[in-house]
Amino acid sequence: MLKNKTILVTGGTGSFGRKFITKVLEQGVKKVIVFSRDELKQYEMAQQYTDPRMRFFIGDVRDKERLYRAFDGVDIVIHAAALKHVGACEYNPFEAVKTNINGAQNIIEAAIDRGVHRVIALSTDKAASPINLYGATKLASDKLFVAANSYAGDKETRFAVVRYGNVVGSRGSVVPFFKNLVASGEKEIPVTDERMTRFWITLDQGVQFVIDNLERMKGGEIFIPKIPSMKVTDLAKAVAPECEIKLVGIRPGEKLHEAMITEDDARHTLEYDTHYVIKPEFPWWDDTYSNGGKALPEGFSYVSDINDHWLSIDELKELVK
Repeated sequence: MLKNKTILVTGGTGSFGRKFITKVLEQGVKKVIVFSRDELKQYEMAQQYTDPRMRFFIGDVRDKERLYRAFDGVDIVIHAAALKHVGACEYNPFEAVKTNINGAQNIIEAAIDRGVHRVIALSTDKAASPINLYGATKLASDKLFVAANSYAGDKETRFAVVRYGNVVGSRGSVVPFFKNLVASGEKEIPVTDERMTRFWITLDQGVQFVIDNLERMKGGEIFIPKIPSMKVTDLAKAVAPECEIKLVGIRPGEKLHEAMITEDDARHTLEYDTHYVIKPEFPWWDDTYSNGGKALPEGFSYVSDINDHWLSIDELKELVK
């Protein structure tokens, strides 16, 4: 699937981009293009990734003209660029809309017009039944990428979405935050609410899931992995067993539990051994694409507090090493 292909990753200097690029360079790709707006991160990454197949484009997904230039000759686009910090999006709502929604539209139009074959956009569990602006912009983005398959008309470009939960150890995640507190000598770990649960996936698993779905996708799917849940209090105990837990209250825009499939979405979702697929409601997308997937029972939802797979404190200790 990836052999001799040119791949572009928006937001490619982030945690996902670095891991994804490391993996695809091992699979015989022709070229990998990092598209992002931070010149320092690109410079630092270029010192680490010296493979002659690497290219670095300074640009912003808000700039359609720059995307048109960057997408020239590209076969596959992985769209990882976004404003992701819940608090920052609440405080800067117009900026979140420009990047996460307008940027998505720019990606779609540039991909179709430049003849990109496949596009996978990364999403988040916060896009399912969102209560914060970040989740709302990513829900809008997901809708745009799904609908883009019809927008493409008779062009060959196909779009899909991958949605998953918190990534262990990614920049900005709670694990590095907890570890930094411990390293600085703090004796208390702040936890918003002792009832809080989250889905959890490793960076390796997230990257491999995207690569797998490049093979699976027909166009219009939202792919969701079957992953475990964890209690935030258990995570705090795993990272800092010697510290006390201090409850600080839920922050603006936070949920107690995250969802990846709502009850309404479940009505047109297929279940597989390792993942779920929310089907697009297109007349041309029918059961010929199901490949053994089974319908979900009435009333099903995929929410972190009612998951049937949980990580123990010992398992979390191994994951955060």
